[in-house]
Amino acid sequence: MSMIKFLGVVTAALLLAAPVVSLAQPGRDVGAEEANRALVTEFYDQFFNEHETEQSSRVLAKDYIQHNPDVPDGKAPFVNYFAGYFKENPDYRSEIVRSAADGDLVWLHVHSTNGDEDRGEAVVDIFRVEQGKIVEHWDVIQPVPGDAANNNTMF
Repeated sequence: MSMIKFLGVVTAALLLAAPVVSLAQPGRDVGAEEANRALVTEFYDQFFNEHETEQSSRVLAKDYIQHNPDVPDGKAPFVNYFAGYFKENPDYRSEIVRSAADGDLVWLHVHSTNGDEDRGEAVVDIFRVEQGKIVEHWDVIQPVPGDAANNNTMF
């Protein structure tokens, strides 16, 4: 048996004897993650597209934590802030382009616009969900430019 053939046989035997490695995270509850994602996407659509601030905010924790420096902490201050914003900007909409969940976190990739002529902003919103309530939020916001150095979109 040649050395190359021998090494091939040994390699194959080692691979067959190796334990199967799962890429899934142990203890991950995909059903709960999907429920969190559904909770956040429904909230987001009602709140930011239908501007239904009172009804949709039922899923916000009373002591909701906000990491956007322009928006106050707490459920009531959050609702009041956006109720005023939507009154001044009735054409504001946010299209969820994609979403994902991992554990208690839900990510949304969003195209926000304020009227038909607005190129808008690319937004990544991250929400933390605890016991069926949105308890915390982070976002990263980037204006959609008129010109780009490539032909890709931001979405």
